[in-house]
Amino acid sequence: MTGQERSEEKSECVSLSPMREAVPAPPECERVCVFGTGDLGRSLGLRLLQAGYGVVFGSRRPHSSSSSLIPHGAQVLGHAAAAQSAHLIFIAVQREHYDFLVPLANQLKGKVLVDLSNNLRKNQYPEANAEYLQSLVPGAEVVKGFNTLSAWSLQNGPSDANRQVYICGESVEAKQAVMAVATKLGFSALDRGFLSVARELEDFPLQLFPQWRLPLYIATGLSAAFFFYLLIRDIIYAYVTQGEDISFRIMVSLANKVCPIVSLIMLSLCYLPGVLASFLQLYRGTKYRRFPDWLDRWMLCRKQLGLLALGFAFLHVLYTLIIPIRYYVRFKATERTVSVIRENRTTEFDTTAAWRGDSYLSLGILGFSLYVLLGITSLPSVSNVLSWREFSFIQSKLGHLTLLLCTAHTYLYGWNKFLSSSTYKWYTPPGYMLCLVIPSVVLLLKLLLITPCVDRTITRIRQGWERGADQRNPKDSQPLIT
Repeated sequence: MTGQERSEEKSECVSLSPMREAVPAPPECERVCVFGTGDLGRSLGLRLLQAGYGVVFGSRRPHSSSSSLIPHGAQVLGHAAAAQSAHLIFIAVQREHYDFLVPLANQLKGKVLVDLSNNLRKNQYPEANAEYLQSLVPGAEVVKGFNTLSAWSLQNGPSDANRQVYICGESVEAKQAVMAVATKLGFSALDRGFLSVARELEDFPLQLFPQWRLPLYIATGLSAAFFFYLLIRDIIYAYVTQGEDISFRIMVSLANKVCPIVSLIMLSLCYLPGVLASFLQLYRGTKYRRFPDWLDRWMLCRKQLGLLALGFAFLHVLYTLIIPIRYYVRFKATERTVSVIRENRTTEFDTTAAWRGDSYLSLGILGFSLYVLLGITSLPSVSNVLSWREFSFIQSKLGHLTLLLCTAHTYLYGWNKFLSSSTYKWYTPPGYMLCLVIPSVVLLLKLLLITPCVDRTITRIRQGWERGADQRNPKDSQPLIT
């Protein structure tokens, strides 16, 4: 090789970004090809350059004005020339434009083609895009991957280094090559199997909060149900029976009742499936049987239920903080003060009411503080630095304590109102009474589970003991040391 050729090869392996000086790539510069000069293709090319790869873009018009948008340090060639320059080729074009690959079948034979395409909706085509690409270029090794990443996430790679890249394909060697590139770019590659899984991977970007769907349905249903229930009891009841229009209370007072009710119920729904699972294991006498599908699904969305519950608790705190500045509250306080002065009345200090009020507020503050702690430790950046025992202590032990404090907070709010007949408007219980049912049941069931006799059995079951195993295998029940 002449000195001029070595100089040209070295210049092709120099990595440049638009904002930085030229950064030489590693000595052995591996060249990759990118078909497609759109946002995704350019972002991927820039990221590959920054990782030390030599990048060649394949374009229909390599000498057009759009080539000025290509990252510095990359080459722009025609499709045929670009295909011959690298073994690994990223296809960053939509399925509708795959036709240009058919005339390149000979140049692409034996190459690894990485399909990055996605669809606009599920089941848009009879087969997956990657399978269709394989049928067009049967001599190439097609791998589906990188389709769950956006152009933005590729440009901001170092901050998103923990994002997973899903890979599937028929060739093990081809998948290993693509996974090596993903790892070098700072992503975590996960092999999902053969190319038949490509449709599933292409559906991933189309999913909209899949794990949040059930919790959002529950939150929306509870909010709507209690909103209309309290609307009837508080607003419509006052208008029908007393002719009083207090509809202005809908915006703050009614919302400040709905939020804590929904928050407490959803918090209790986070811990109810765990309690039910424990009793189911007690009933079965083993941990080696699957839970029902509905219970599995319920347990998998506990984090989302808890975060939504925390959101409603935050709203309750905010609504409570603005109570003193409301016009209605200021008007009533002024009217009451003037009335007391005019009538020269005095009111004795009620120690019981003071204890109740301070305890009610104190339990609310403590419960909300633990609420926030539960939400913070559920974040991946925080939970990753905790051991399993620490995480379990916070989410389980402190979680049940949070539920206990919030439930006691609600009981103190109601105090002895349940004894008054005026509390039951149109013979219906107030909302706070209804919201106490589920958390009270959860706490009572948990109390049964932590009793020594029950807790001992549960611990043995979770360590692998099975009821009836000693009778089936009497030798196993004999002590090993006499």
